[in-house]
Amino acid sequence: MEIFLRVLLSASCLLLAVFMVGCNPPENHIKCSSTNTNCTITNSYGTFPDRSICRAANVAYPATEEELISIVAAATRAERKVKVATRYSHSIPKLVCPDGQNGLLISTDYLNRTLEIDVQSMTMTVESGVTLRQLINEAAKAGLALPYSPYWWGLTIGGLLSTGAHGSTLWGKGSAVHDYVVALTVVSPGRPEDGYAKVRRLNESNSSELDAAKVSLGVLGVISKVTLQLQPLFKRSISYVVKEDADLGDQAASFGRQHEFADITWYPSQGKAVYRIDDRISSNTSGNGLYDYIPFRSTLSLGLAAVRATEDAQESLKDPDGKCASAKLITSTLKNLAYGLTNNGILFTGYPIIGYHNRLQSSGTCLDSPEDALITACPWDSRIKGEYFFQATFSISLSVVKSFIQDVQNLVKLEPRALCGLEQYNGILMRYVKASSAYLGKEDDALDFDITFYRNKDPAKPRLYEDILEEIEQLAVFKYGGLPHWGKNRNLVFNGALKKYKNAGAFLRVKEMYDPLGLFSNEWTDQVLGLKGDVNIIKDGCALEGLCICSQDTHCAPSKGYLCRPGKIYQEARVCAHVSTPEQ
Repeated sequence: MEIFLRVLLSASCLLLAVFMVGCNPPENHIKCSSTNTNCTITNSYGTFPDRSICRAANVAYPATEEELISIVAAATRAERKVKVATRYSHSIPKLVCPDGQNGLLISTDYLNRTLEIDVQSMTMTVESGVTLRQLINEAAKAGLALPYSPYWWGLTIGGLLSTGAHGSTLWGKGSAVHDYVVALTVVSPGRPEDGYAKVRRLNESNSSELDAAKVSLGVLGVISKVTLQLQPLFKRSISYVVKEDADLGDQAASFGRQHEFADITWYPSQGKAVYRIDDRISSNTSGNGLYDYIPFRSTLSLGLAAVRATEDAQESLKDPDGKCASAKLITSTLKNLAYGLTNNGILFTGYPIIGYHNRLQSSGTCLDSPEDALITACPWDSRIKGEYFFQATFSISLSVVKSFIQDVQNLVKLEPRALCGLEQYNGILMRYVKASSAYLGKEDDALDFDITFYRNKDPAKPRLYEDILEEIEQLAVFKYGGLPHWGKNRNLVFNGALKKYKNAGAFLRVKEMYDPLGLFSNEWTDQVLGLKGDVNIIKDGCALEGLCICSQDTHCAPSKGYLCRPGKIYQEARVCAHVSTPEQ
């Protein structure tokens, strides 16, 4: 059986890498039983951390700022709960859910225009529904560039600002897109004398409000338009170098200052780290490289189903050796294919890859293609049997990142195969982020750890090496004070998060001024902001889903031999550990 599964995975991995053809585009994540009425909303993965489906009475699709103002005014007059929905909805937490079933969704799908590009001042003004891909391409046509951005281009400007999305650098103002915002318009609830809607046009003259609105979790109102400070378009040179991870702690603290666009991908169970040597170079250098990241490409649904079936079998059979073999196959395939980099847009012939910034900074071609009856899809499309995962993403201050990495390495020494499951999702992506003036931005120069791992379709089933992954999360968040990525993570990473932000009080004061009735807030954001308890949901099996930190055995899966125990190296952690297998 094990040999068969490995052969199956090998074939599936080749399918993932080679058969990347026309793709079925993602479905609309808002569904209504009649025209724009009686609606449900989820995210692009088809599920929130607590597996709930959120409901709303209506959805509105404004196409102009005037229409947006009218919609917000009507909702305010009726004191209706409101949340903003973006085109592809890639946030994992419940940011888009209006409380109850009578709320209103405002979609920014049609607020998708580039309003102005000023080449002389190198600024660009766009509506909030413009995608990152649109922004990159429109800027490049004018000879300009957003210097740092997320690697996935299926995000809208309003959404990525609200969640603090970023690329990787310690240079300049840093990698967070919000730190390049010079003006921003927010439409919030207003008083009767305001016509029930208040339009605030923020810039450096009201910087305290701008610093709140740059990363807002959507609780201040609807972002209407954004002005970004850009740079002249430039070229980059990219090479990937694989090294042993023995000195990763030392390297991680300094590597980001050596290369402008540096990042590191870590394979802890393999003892390897892949260093991205990535720098700005003269635009006169020849080369027309392209980055089309393989896991973001269109993929045959049959291949995705085979990979998922292999994962399910490995979990069911408790087969860590199978996971490790799969991980090595996947990571070596990605390495041999240069992760999707090509020297000319077609072939990879060797490093360095040289090309214009707009062709190398972000990708996501699985969003592009016409309908093909789901023969192909984005790998995580919930309509097929494809990827189904959790993500834990947190930033660790560079001052303590070496110790955190060493703690993870010590866990791997105790359980060498424990993190092969992460490597099936190409390991831990480590990106550099810089301290920000945004009230809910990063507090220190830090390294962001992006960890993706298997999620079971059955919420009552624990994962293989559940305890190791939970201990890593708790190490990061509690021992090392890690800050959450607002658009990712399970609930436990947000527990007490706001206390870590020195300007949290200033943010809450702006929130009270902009939306005193809390119409743009929901239960989840109130919990995250410390206004209504915390985000833990205490129930049997809650720890398996990251909805709580276990405090008793029933929070795990005692019938399957998983009990609540202290961590292996971080004794303050409480994790679901496999202790015994009960009689069947």
